[in-house]
Amino acid sequence: MLGFMPTPISQLRGGVAYPRTRVEFDAFFPDDPACLDYLQKLRWPQGFVCPECGSTGSPWQMARGLLLCSDCRKQTSVIAGTLFHRTRTPMRQWLMAAWEITCQKYGASALGLQRVLGLGSYKTAWAWLHKFRRAMVLPGRDPLCGIVEVDETYVGAEEADVVGRRTLTKAMVVVAVEVNDGRIGRVRPWSVPDLKGKTLTGFVADVVAPGTTVRTDGLRAYGGLAKKGFVHDVTVIGQSSSPAHVEMPAVHRVVPLVKRWLLGTLQGGVSREHLPYYLDEYTFRFNRRTSQVIVLPPVGASGPDCTDADIQALPGHRARAPAAAAKSQPLTPQHPVVG
Repeated sequence: MLGFMPTPISQLRGGVAYPRTRVEFDAFFPDDPACLDYLQKLRWPQGFVCPECGSTGSPWQMARGLLLCSDCRKQTSVIAGTLFHRTRTPMRQWLMAAWEITCQKYGASALGLQRVLGLGSYKTAWAWLHKFRRAMVLPGRDPLCGIVEVDETYVGAEEADVVGRRTLTKAMVVVAVEVNDGRIGRVRPWSVPDLKGKTLTGFVADVVAPGTTVRTDGLRAYGGLAKKGFVHDVTVIGQSSSPAHVEMPAVHRVVPLVKRWLLGTLQGGVSREHLPYYLDEYTFRFNRRTSQVIVLPPVGASGPDCTDADIQALPGHRARAPAAAAKSQPLTPQHPVVG
């Protein structure tokens, strides 16, 4: 259910390596010691390794879930350096939150998580969700390849007297969709501050493998892709006999799905500054839509060190595509507007 496993994902057995139902969840995690034991096996699948001296000897179990190295006497916490770092909340409640987030096809809202877990405040549930979302982006993930369709869209309420690509309050999102043998593969939706050439070509260079065929519309901002080492396939929609959703069907299928997810699960209550985190969650879910295993990103030794300070610094966490400086306001997704 959480993080990396001692065996490949394809070899994991439901009910043995991870719980499939709520009944199995209660059997797996009856109390906090059982939760810590499970996390210890995830973090050190081949056995405990002391982070201080590298000793592989069996540690001594101490109070409060600490492990004492038998060689250097260094105390180590199973949850140190993970998104559970220094938490005072029972671990069973954390794993229950992870279960609620992953077992539902469309995810969980902060209000729903608060109700299910009996958390004291909406703010706590919201912070927990963002900690998990922050862990949903794995460093060094493979870039898109094959044929990649790229297009831009807008997220937000309808604007009066605004036409074309102009926008006053909407958030701009660029979406890349991988196509393999006519089937949709992985996706990468990013929130961007503008639709300038430097921004769009930089986005493609970050998420697509060099030498890949990139299909776009006739927007001039994509003109530098060939110089970046991509095979640029341009379709000028206005001069084509077919509409955009026929010329580039994959990206025009994904864009409405993203907006429907934002409007359905989150009720459109997404601020501009936090939109990148929600897009990360959608990417995580979509790219694992065929997985038979309920998997969350690493929470063990290789997981991100996400503390309370990180939650306070959530806005603008990505230098690669900073959100436009604007007041935080709800963005209510409407019908797709794809150029």
